[in-house]
Amino acid sequence: MTVAVFPELKIRDVHVEDRPRERLIRQGAQSLSNQELIAILLRTGTKQESVLTLANRVLTYFEKLHELKYATLEEIVAIKGIGEAKAVQLLAAIELGRRLAQKQVDSRFTIRSPQDVATYLMPEMSSLQQEHFVTLFLNVKNQVLHKQTIFIGSLNSSIVHPREIFREAVKRSAASIICAHNHPSGNATPSPEDIEVTKRLQEAGYIIGIELIDHVIIGDHQFISLKEKGYM
Repeated sequence: MTVAVFPELKIRDVHVEDRPRERLIRQGAQSLSNQELIAILLRTGTKQESVLTLANRVLTYFEKLHELKYATLEEIVAIKGIGEAKAVQLLAAIELGRRLAQKQVDSRFTIRSPQDVATYLMPEMSSLQQEHFVTLFLNVKNQVLHKQTIFIGSLNSSIVHPREIFREAVKRSAASIICAHNHPSGNATPSPEDIEVTKRLQEAGYIIGIELIDHVIIGDHQFISLKEKGYM
């Protein structure tokens, strides 16, 4: 989304009908830019700058909107013009949004395709700064019984050991599993290590009787299914 910029513009200088709050009431929240939504959360500017200028500075500081998801209080108050009260307002809104997004996918979500896996995991995993290897444990209806992060760090076969995953699968009475991990680079292309780990887990699943349905790699708003690519 293109960020509208209002350099050194006082909110009182903006026509009433064009102010963020008024536009939200008249046109709905979806019509506002990221800058305007943040301006509403901040509520006021400073004596020197408008709230729109402050909102734009927040967006500039974090570069990508999704980086706000993991912002800390210390990072936000480090931004010129943002005090603790404004930072707390932003953090509360971010956490509420995170909980709403997770609630939508947590009610016995059913996996029917790699797209469903991406829908379930991408909001949480696409912006992570380290690789996270996650396993979804499914029942016979392909509904998610449990989600667990198995490890955090660079992927290799010595770290991702089948016994850790399938021990949990047996404990959860899972009929099958789906594995997923993110590439912090944003490029979801599988590496040789990704393929090796997948084949090892697939072979272990055959022996135990709990099928590895897929291994999905998540990048920056993109994903790749190793099953669809023919690696399993």
